[in-house]
Amino acid sequence: MDNLRKGFPVLEQYTYLNTAASGLLPEKVWEFRQEHDLDFLIKGSILKDKMGEMLTGVRESLGNFFNCAPNRVALVPNFSYGFNSILESIDKPAKFLLLENDYPSINWPVESRNFKVVYAGINQQLEQNILEKVEKEKPDFFAFSIVQYINGVKLGIDFLKKLKERFPELILIADGTQYFGTEAFDFDDSGIDIAVSSCYKWMNAGYGNGFMLFNESIQGKLNPKHLGFGSLQGKYKAHEGNFIGKFEPGHYDTLNFGSLKAAIQLIGRTGIDQIQQQIDKLKQQARDRFAEAGLLEGWIAERSQFSSLFNIKGDEKLFNKLRTEGIITSQRGDGIRISLHYYNSEKDLQHLFSILKI
Repeated sequence: MDNLRKGFPVLEQYTYLNTAASGLLPEKVWEFRQEHDLDFLIKGSILKDKMGEMLTGVRESLGNFFNCAPNRVALVPNFSYGFNSILESIDKPAKFLLLENDYPSINWPVESRNFKVVYAGINQQLEQNILEKVEKEKPDFFAFSIVQYINGVKLGIDFLKKLKERFPELILIADGTQYFGTEAFDFDDSGIDIAVSSCYKWMNAGYGNGFMLFNESIQGKLNPKHLGFGSLQGKYKAHEGNFIGKFEPGHYDTLNFGSLKAAIQLIGRTGIDQIQQQIDKLKQQARDRFAEAGLLEGWIAERSQFSSLFNIKGDEKLFNKLRTEGIITSQRGDGIRISLHYYNSEKDLQHLFSILKI
């Protein structure tokens, strides 16, 4: 267990239950960043001459990790940049299905454009609500978070795969920011058409890096318009008019994207299966105890698909009490959000339980 916590100095000071707000910076990523900036200091443009080669390595690392061919991986600074560039690529009119009260960076950009929008409610019939809305409204796109940022409600990949099989014309656009890095994910087998994510949370890659994954058939259905000198730079963007180049118009920060590659390498060394096992163990213990104490909404406590992100009943006084005890959480919605990653431990949970008196 201790080896999973190694390399995260924050854990020596705090009980850190706040990865859903910001993942920790691992020492391995910090070391890469130190070496990178020292090289830049000493070499200047000689370092940047290798920018295309470095970004190709990042793209290939992402492709290998998520099972998506590198020529279908676009690098973006964050989820919102990528998602907005997708929306600008859609020829209107189009109809979107959204989830009520989903992450604002999904719903607001769609609502602010001239799309027709319908909604599915997030409740105990979530999957049924989605199926009924798609059947009745026949939307062109369904944009959603795989894991909800307030309460941790998770849409299972098996459900998304079946949804795509039943409605093959529906284009699924998934936000994986609260999901990627918590368990093994096979993009090409998921049924998702476009996955977009920032990487500063569960992938522990720091800020300023994100990615987009596209399935084979999506190219003819989008008309991306972002172009610039960077659109033709690199192994997978050599020809004019190439698809991913239209999402990567400008210069890229090798510090930030190199950090993403270093983070993926750390996940690889740790083992995504071991990461998933640790998270599964902790989230089951947490949910059982929270549910027994009546701190969760009943229907959420009963779902078969759930993440390691929970919203427990609690006010500002409790939030401040937790902080005083060195327990780092977030206030979200009407409660306190607890999020558990692989570097957390049963000791962390026991500390939390003791303060909550449950």
